[in-house]
Amino acid sequence: MSQSLELERKRIRRAAKGLAAAVKPIKVLRAIDWPAELRVRFFERKATELPRPRYPAFDPAPTQELLREVRSIRIATTSVAEWIARQAEAIEGAALMLAGAGTPAFFAHGRQLYGEPRARLLAHPTTPLDLATSVRDVLEQLGMLNIDLSPPRSHSAAEVAERLSGAVVQHFGASAPRIEIVDVLSANALAGASAIRLRRDARFTDRDAEQLLQHEAYIHVATALNGRAQKDLPILAASHPYNARFQEGLAVFAEIVSGAIEMDRFARLADRVFAIQLAIDGADFLEVYRFFLDRTGRAEQSFENARRVFRGGVVTGGAPFTKDCVYLFGLLQAGNTIRALFASGRSDILPLLFCGKLDVRDLPALCELAALELLRPPRFVPPWIRDPRTLFALLTYNAFTSRIDLAPLVAIANDLLRDAPRVTFDDPRK
Repeated sequence: MSQSLELERKRIRRAAKGLAAAVKPIKVLRAIDWPAELRVRFFERKATELPRPRYPAFDPAPTQELLREVRSIRIATTSVAEWIARQAEAIEGAALMLAGAGTPAFFAHGRQLYGEPRARLLAHPTTPLDLATSVRDVLEQLGMLNIDLSPPRSHSAAEVAERLSGAVVQHFGASAPRIEIVDVLSANALAGASAIRLRRDARFTDRDAEQLLQHEAYIHVATALNGRAQKDLPILAASHPYNARFQEGLAVFAEIVSGAIEMDRFARLADRVFAIQLAIDGADFLEVYRFFLDRTGRAEQSFENARRVFRGGVVTGGAPFTKDCVYLFGLLQAGNTIRALFASGRSDILPLLFCGKLDVRDLPALCELAALELLRPPRFVPPWIRDPRTLFALLTYNAFTSRIDLAPLVAIANDLLRDAPRVTFDDPRK
């Protein structure tokens, strides 16, 4: 290897390690989490008083100083230099966001990192609010069929833990995350690279274990472990706002391609977007809580949903946390990326999607980093990548059906069934 190429490799390593050092204190969800006592107190007061969360002070100056050093490194490989610059900008934005927790500044920086419901998406003429409205329209159409889309929560945390434990050991071996049942947790389940935690008194649907497995374990845990193995590029192990959209989208896509998702899950993702827009327009925590209560009829779930919208923001309205905008757009982005790679004959790129925490814009840089022998192949990939027959069959079917204009077929169906009575049967599950 030439001396100039080796110098380039050293500069890239230095920049990637500098980014990893800068992002290390940026633990967004941990910093803005609400203690369980807030939920207890909320219901003790009959859901009539605003919660009063408090957040630890965060000083962005050390992060900014490290980023100045990273930005001073001159990298010749254009796509890699742009990758470093994008990461640095997002990390600084996240630091400033945390410094503004509990104030409108949190929203001002967060909307730049995660987007917002009415912001148009890059390379696609739609918005998260458009996508959420489309989901709600489909749900309303399906509602005409009298289909129950809300499965019963009949499974205990112990049952879900048992299902997850065997599956993660089989997939990850000695690197498998722990499955823990805990008494206090702000949500029904939370996952990290080393553990998936379930709240002891939570109840789960028949699909929740598989969704946790596909979404949290096979994507979030796997990309974290694969990122940790990138010794030359440790920034790939860091989960932060820069990569949230694609990572969450890839995780929801995993639910779909594995058959783990259900319409109730789509409804929740859409309703979070509507709730964020309500908060931006001035709705306070109580109003958003009641919005979710009307949707779900479940008080604790409605509190959790509203908490997601207001954590880090202003509970009186106008400045929410917009992260939950990323799920539907991320799904669109991840699905279209995989379809495009398949259609363009670049299935060689698919493993790169799992080599760590990344954004779709990083793919050219990752190809260059692989050519420079700085990027290691991912050890852990989801089953539908390890054995892609189902994925490729689905993509082939999508490519086939996308060429067909559905409007004439809908017109024919409407004409054919115009005078046909609606059919109703008793639910066979009852």
